[in-house]
Order: sequence, then C-alpha cells, then structure tokens
Amino acid sequence: MQKHDHSGTHQQGRSNFLSTLQADLPASLVVFLVAVPLCLGIALASGAPLISGVIAGIVGGIVVGSLSGSALGVSGPAAGLAVIVLTAIQDLGAFDIFLVAVILAGVMQVALGFVKAGIIAYYFPSSVITGMLSGIGIIIFLKQIPHAFGYDKDPVGEVSFHQPDGETTFTELGHILDAVSFGPLVIAAVSLAILVMWEPRAFKSRKIFSLIPGPLVAVATGVGLNLFFRSNAVFALNAEQVVNIPISDGLSGIADFLVFPDFSGLTMIGVYKTAIVLAIVASLETLLSVEAADKLDPQKRVTPTNRELKAQGVGNVVSGFLGGLPVTQVIVRSSANVQSGAKSKLSTIIHGGLLLLSVLALPAVINLIPLATLAAILFVVGYKLAKPAIFKKMYSQGMGQFIPFTVTVLGIVFTDLLIGIGLGIHVAVIVILIQNYRLPFQVSNLPQERGEKVRITLAQQVTFLNKASVLKTLDSIPEASSVEIDASESAFIHQDVVEIIDNFAQSSKSKDIEVEVVGLDNHRRDMPQTSMKVAVEYPTHMESGESS
Repeated sequence: MQKHDHSGTHQQGRSNFLSTLQADLPASLVVFLVAVPLCLGIALASGAPLISGVIAGIVGGIVVGSLSGSALGVSGPAAGLAVIVLTAIQDLGAFDIFLVAVILAGVMQVALGFVKAGIIAYYFPSSVITGMLSGIGIIIFLKQIPHAFGYDKDPVGEVSFHQPDGETTFTELGHILDAVSFGPLVIAAVSLAILVMWEPRAFKSRKIFSLIPGPLVAVATGVGLNLFFRSNAVFALNAEQVVNIPISDGLSGIADFLVFPDFSGLTMIGVYKTAIVLAIVASLETLLSVEAADKLDPQKRVTPTNRELKAQGVGNVVSGFLGGLPVTQVIVRSSANVQSGAKSKLSTIIHGGLLLLSVLALPAVINLIPLATLAAILFVVGYKLAKPAIFKKMYSQGMGQFIPFTVTVLGIVFTDLLIGIGLGIHVAVIVILIQNYRLPFQVSNLPQERGEKVRITLAQQVTFLNKASVLKTLDSIPEASSVEIDASESAFIHQDVVEIIDNFAQSSKSKDIEVEVVGLDNHRRDMPQTSMKVAVEYPTHMESGESS
C-alpha cells in the first residue's frame, strides 16, 4: 500500500503563510497609520461622531476584509460619501436614525451581489481607472500641503474641491503662509526625508531596513519630535495638529461613545431614500476601487466583484448596528497597502485589528502622532499614484486613451471623485462612438471619379454605431463605378448595416454602379424573407452583358 507524505504540502503552506505575513504585517502598519486620521477626518467632514469613522475602519478591515475576495483592497469610511452622509443626517434629524439607512443599504448591496450586479465593474474603461488613480494622487498631494505647514482647518481625508471650511483645494493653499507653524513644518520635512531615504532599492537591500517600514520610522520620529518640541513655544504642536482619537477606559468606557440605530426610523420614507442612494453610490465607489486596486496589484489578481458587493453589504449592516459610517473599498488606503508591499488580504484584516487596539488600549499613544508626519506619508502615496511617467505613458497610447484619462484627472481635481469619474466615462464613450464611426471597414481606392473600382473590407465587428459611416461611404461612391464589399472576415454585422448594404445594392442599378458582395449571407439568416430576396437580386452590369 502506497503511503502519501503530506508533510511537504503542509510545510509549503506554512512557508507561504509566513512569507505573506512577513510582507503583510509591515504593510498593515502603514495602512493603519494612514487610516487613523482618514477615519477621523471623514467622520468630522460627515458631521458624525468621531468614533463612527474608526468603527467603520475596524469593520472594513476585519469584517469586509475577511469576507472579500480582494487581495489588496482596503475598506473603510469613504470621503466620497461625506457630503451624502452630512446631508442625510441633517435631513433625517439624527445620527441614530441615519444608521438605520446604513443597515438597509447594506442589505441592498448583498442583494446586488446575488443578482450579479458586480459585472458593472468590467465596463469601466482602463483610461478612466488610470485617470482616477492619478486624480486621487494629485488630490492627496494638494490636500496634505496645508497639514504639512500646520494649517489644519480642513479635515484630513476630505477630498472634494469645495471644502467644508468654505475654501477650495487651491484657495486653501493661499492661507497656509499666513498660518505657518514651524513645528509641523520641521516634522513634515524630517519625515519626508526619512521616507525618501527609505525608497531606493540599495537601501532596502539591507536586511534591517527591509524589515522596518520607512513610514513606521517616520511616525516614531514625528512622535519623538512632538514630545521634544513641547517645551518650546515656537515649535510646540497644538491639539489640532495631532491625531485625536476619543480616549476611553477599555470596553466599558468605549460604550459611552457608541451610538446605536433607532429603528423607529423604519417608518420614515426618507430613510429608504437615503438607503437607496447609499447603496448605489457605495457600490459604484467600491467597484471603481476594486478595478483600481486590481490594476495596481503586481500579481494582477482579479477580484470577484459580486462577492465584493456581498462583503461590503455585510460590512455596512455590521457598521450600522455598531454606530459606524457607511463602508466602501477605498483607493487611498488600498494604494498605500499595495505600495507598502502587501501580498494578501491578511494585511487588511490586521490593519482593522490595529484600529481596534488603538481605540481600546493605545489612544494616548496614537494621539501623539503629528498630522504633519502623516501628511509626509500621503505625499509619497500621492506622488506614486500621479507620477509624470504615468501621464507620459497614457499620452504615448494615443488621444483615444489620453483624453478620457485627462478629463477624469481634471474632473476629480476640480469637482469630486464620482463627478470626475462620470465625466471621464462620458468622454470615453464619445471617443468610442467616434472610433466606431471611423473604423468599421477598410477602403481601398475610394473613387473620386466615374468608372473607378473600390473595395470595402468590413471589420470583424460592425455594430449599429457604424451605420452612419457605412451609409456615408456608400453614398459617396460616384456613378458608373465598380464596388466590392467583402464581409468574409466579419464575425458580427448588425442587421441595420446589412439592410443598408442591401438597400445600396438595390438602388445601385439606377446609378449604374456594379456591386459585388462577398460573405454577407451568414449575417442575413435572421433577416425577413423580403430582405433575402433583395440580397440575391443584386443588380450587376454582367447580367446586362456589360463588362467592368
């Protein structure tokens, strides 16, 4: 009897887990450090309790991370929903009633997953997804400049052009020179220098530096400088310039901060309207982020989008019950996760655990972290998403790719994420329409004079979008010409185009045009019988005894 030795398989699985953990653990630390101020800032911009943002981050990490099939995507509260949440809380009258809408939105997302609505993600053009990444990168970079100078009026994590403080992304920059704080400026400069120094491969090749993430060193240095500057009135940081997690006394203390849903809201029509809006917008933002995260993944793994919608739905149900903000997959944290070298979704789950630990046991330590240090980390994330090489690459791919890419970038920078994406998709569709108008066939020797011969070779796919260009080309053929229309290489020809060709063949007799059609019969099978008769009765000069 043959014995099977499974020890090698177990050893290999253990080795894979350890190698993944070795990469995922430091990456999760970086994502955690980025997530803390973003969760708090988005809660502040949403007009919600600060702890609700952290709860959403914890749920997004642990619950959604465990259920999702995304290898590198990170979920949590989304800046793109901040305005919707702020308006909804005001309209519904209370945050606890709003939480009911979050739960209902989660149920709707689970339903969307079961009806396979995730297929929508596969219709986002690549140029728009790349534009989204670059646009977010530029926004991240611009939004962090004030925090690096110690000007913190706009909440961290807010990404819209028009800000809650009444300024815009660019007018905000005009105020920083009037409110420069030397402490944050020094901390940001030192932190950025550490991060830049940590980047080169030659530096990372040394084992000690490869084990310790540069952002962690930058944060430790920032905390040290914060403590050192406390005795100096010029460089000391104020309460607005550091992280500010609510401090609780363990599990019993944190309960004082929690808000639970008020299910009397189920009788309010506004709750259902809000739930529908949240479900649609959160699902779209998630699917966009899924596409973007997959695009950044070095291993090019593909996330199952329907499973992702179900995971996000469960996350929103849990977040709503615990008093958290709506959850989506978010590109800033996902980008930081990828750039920090994460290998699996274990990084996402660990980052959620670290958020929970920070609230329960380490709030006093976390509250020592300067926002200027986190701004330096996000400078690097933003630059990598929008570095000049990406713009150069998109330009080299032609105007069909570059124009939607550019419109998406500008739309995100000057409006917000969803509007920018919408503009980019609209432009991409227009580009597709133009390309379809121009390129349904190849024309050899389009005649300019009577008596010339022309050959028209149809493309593999000829859709109804090509009707105008086919009709225009056929109408431009002068009288007493000879035309060959070759459809032998076409896999699909829309019946509207078949009808146009048949009509042209029928009307050509009056124009003294000889027509020969090759390979169109297979595309005429579903046509009415009258059309088939037209097809076999092509008028030709050969029938009348004339030669070409």
